[in-house]
Amino acid sequence: MDVVSGKWKSLILWELDNYGTRRFGELKRGLPGVSEKMLIQHLREMEQDGLVHREVYREVPPKVEYSLTEHGRSLNEALGPLGEWGQRRAERLAAEAPTVSP
Repeated sequence: MDVVSGKWKSLILWELDNYGTRRFGELKRGLPGVSEKMLIQHLREMEQDGLVHREVYREVPPKVEYSLTEHGRSLNEALGPLGEWGQRRAERLAAEAPTVSP
């Protein structure tokens, strides 16, 4: 569980799985609310854990792209049922929410 601990790691996995290779700015825009510091920290941890590949292009301006490794894709597949459970839970909670009359 430490590999996916934190609010943003599973969302980073989802973003890279759905959209493929992304630059840092694209990831930041795809994850509203994440701070630059937190995104950098999580990407570094995920790279160390072998979930994310970081490709640096030696050009001006510097270009860095992130993509999922095979290990990252397999983790994302394993998290799929948890995501489905969360979606059903959200739907159930929305259906059970009391309606507010004006």
